[in-house]
Amino acid sequence: MTLSVVIPSYLEEENLRVILPRLLDVLRASGHTAEVLVVDTPQPLDNTRAVCEALGVGYVPREGGDRYADAVRTGIARAQGRWILFMDGDGSHAPEFLPRMLEHMEANDLVVASRYVSGGATENPALLIWMSRVLNVVYRWVLRIPCRDVSNSLKLYRAERIKGLTLQCQHFDVIEEILVRVSLQKPPPRVVEVPFVFKARMFGVTKRDLATFMISFAVTLGRLFWMRLRFARRS
Repeated sequence: MTLSVVIPSYLEEENLRVILPRLLDVLRASGHTAEVLVVDTPQPLDNTRAVCEALGVGYVPREGGDRYADAVRTGIARAQGRWILFMDGDGSHAPEFLPRMLEHMEANDLVVASRYVSGGATENPALLIWMSRVLNVVYRWVLRIPCRDVSNSLKLYRAERIKGLTLQCQHFDVIEEILVRVSLQKPPPRVVEVPFVFKARMFGVTKRDLATFMISFAVTLGRLFWMRLRFARRS
């Protein structure tokens, strides 16, 4: 199998009813053999499972806990494709953008949908845009991550680069942890960023809590900085 599309989900039934048919059309047109895995909560909180079963999409309860990072770890473990693409289930990542990423995959190890290269943008409120820019600049320079858009979860990874990772973060900061760990691998990953417009969520409310975001930002930055420093000393 060429591609696994992993969608962490938490109360996203309404959005998935819209997104999944569009995603399946895009994947069929791509010519790649692909699977779609919706990684839901450990116990169902809505009718996401029924939506997936009606469309023939894989439904996987997250393992190890009910946090975002548990969904990411579950998705990596269950994915069977040579490439693993993570996308949000709230409509902010338009399925129709995926072909622009897929055309770069064979020549690279990581394809990033980037809001912060020429042609990229975001529809978020001004406060969230400012927070995101601060996070991305700080993480990129302190941790030497080789891309401008660190925090957008819409990324396409060569599976062999992330299958063996032991991920310790528990929340949305797992996205940055993956990048740091992949950037430390030998040989260094080949990375390309594709301009991307981040859309506003369609239905429901964001699961990102501001207090959790700020605390995890500082804690994860410190943890990953020391991880990189220890690696540099061993090298």
